[in-house]
Amino acid sequence: MNKVVDEVDFNKPIIRNKSLSASNPGNMTTSIEFPGFSSITLDEPLKHGGGGQGPSPLQGVLGSLCGCEAVTFNRTAQEKNFSYNGLKFEADYTIDIRLREVVEETEARCPVFNLIKDAGVEVESVWIRSIQN
Repeated sequence: MNKVVDEVDFNKPIIRNKSLSASNPGNMTTSIEFPGFSSITLDEPLKHGGGGQGPSPLQGVLGSLCGCEAVTFNRTAQEKNFSYNGLKFEADYTIDIRLREVVEETEARCPVFNLIKDAGVEVESVWIRSIQN
């Protein structure tokens, strides 16, 4: 029996680069394209001024959290020789949506932006105003 093992030098950075593109037509709906995969649409419910075409951005974050926990659990279980038949997640969030006074404070009040920033991720945002004829 032959066995192939890759040597990994954990003293060197292991870099992963992932990308996506997102577009918003000037309403609450954002379409996100994942290269090599299907796209998703994030939107707000009708009662919150959206079109109800998909989950809200915060629901997307909760789904991403569940997915990340599942992947991490799977890797850890494999390392620990722990056998399991699957995981089930239920997640919810509560947000105070009364804070909408000033457009310039969008990033200061955006829960997803602040979740990422508070995790210590360096975020650089460039807002470009486009003049359309």
